[in-house]
Amino acid sequence: MQEKCISGVPIMPRRMLVPHKSVFSYSRAPKWLNVTCTMNSAGSGYRVFSANSSAACIELAKRITERLGVELGKAVVYQETNGETRVEIQESVRGQDVFIIQTIPRDVNTAVMELLIMTYALKTSCAKNIIGVIPYFPYSKQCKMRKRGSIVCKLLASMLSNAGLTHIITMDLHQKEIQGFFNFPVDNLRASPFLLQYIQEEIPDYRNAVIVAKSPDAAKRAQSYAERLRLGLAVIHGEAQFAEVDMADGRHSPPTVKNSPLHLGLEIPLMMAKEKPPISVVGDVGGRIAIIVDDIIDEVESFVAAAEILKERGAYKIYVMATHGILSADAPNLIEDSSIFEVVVTNTVPHEVQKLQCAKIKTVDISLILSEAIRRIHNGESMSYLFRNIAMDD
Repeated sequence: MQEKCISGVPIMPRRMLVPHKSVFSYSRAPKWLNVTCTMNSAGSGYRVFSANSSAACIELAKRITERLGVELGKAVVYQETNGETRVEIQESVRGQDVFIIQTIPRDVNTAVMELLIMTYALKTSCAKNIIGVIPYFPYSKQCKMRKRGSIVCKLLASMLSNAGLTHIITMDLHQKEIQGFFNFPVDNLRASPFLLQYIQEEIPDYRNAVIVAKSPDAAKRAQSYAERLRLGLAVIHGEAQFAEVDMADGRHSPPTVKNSPLHLGLEIPLMMAKEKPPISVVGDVGGRIAIIVDDIIDEVESFVAAAEILKERGAYKIYVMATHGILSADAPNLIEDSSIFEVVVTNTVPHEVQKLQCAKIKTVDISLILSEAIRRIHNGESMSYLFRNIAMDD
């Protein structure tokens, strides 16, 4: 497959994006992101593939390749009748940089196997560098030891490295320390500029809003949003919340040792059991728009409960904004029947089925920043421009 090489010709006018149906699109790029994508050919040394057989992943991959001015790489990904994943690369990638775009649908394990097998297939096809574009990194919530379990996120990082990945582009990792699990570079992009722009352009009278953290753990992210928008901050705290830090980690269940001698004079102080205070909202939300911000919205019970509390405290309109809209189980129906006015997520995770079930779910397209990251990595340009004015807490 031959493509025309027109180096230096911009694909689109400055600050102008290609609109897409059913996805919130900007008529201009965020103010901090001023990009110019140029056409590239096979001779320029890179290819973009979609590692997922789902329509949502292929759609995101096509948006990225349209912005880059290249064609999507030819590959076939499908499941055998016995459930095995098969990948066929249908063009030469020898000596090229290859970018694999992989979104994570509900069937997480199948998506992981598709990514591993495609990576290994490209490695054995003599690709120069293999870069995974994984907007939502799976198993990121299993990044800490719980009881006698394991840190599955570290295991997945090792598997991807062994399969042949040399670099990863992801977005809003659940814990930023996850980057230390990899023995190759990780670019952890941020979706906050796109969500902030949605607030400014799509929420009427957003100046009368307050940014809300649904638990003290989310306070740093909420504070960052509040400072950028020059808005007030509120934090929900109390017994109705279930924080990840409250999960048992096994430290209070030592193994039983029979007939162990007691060490005289050794008295370890007993820790007092945790007892959460009654539910409370720190901050004024009366008569204002409440915007709850988080990185992942999966099971929505805690968000629905937070919305009810904010409504009782006088908030008249409640938004939920998150980077990754997993929205598993009965989440769409719970949102539809709740006090939440709108749930805004990005297209890092396929959620078209959930949108059909719930009209309150809105999508923000982040293909622009992913395509710019691909262009900069291939051309050896600095990635720092994509993190302009981005704080660690974003």
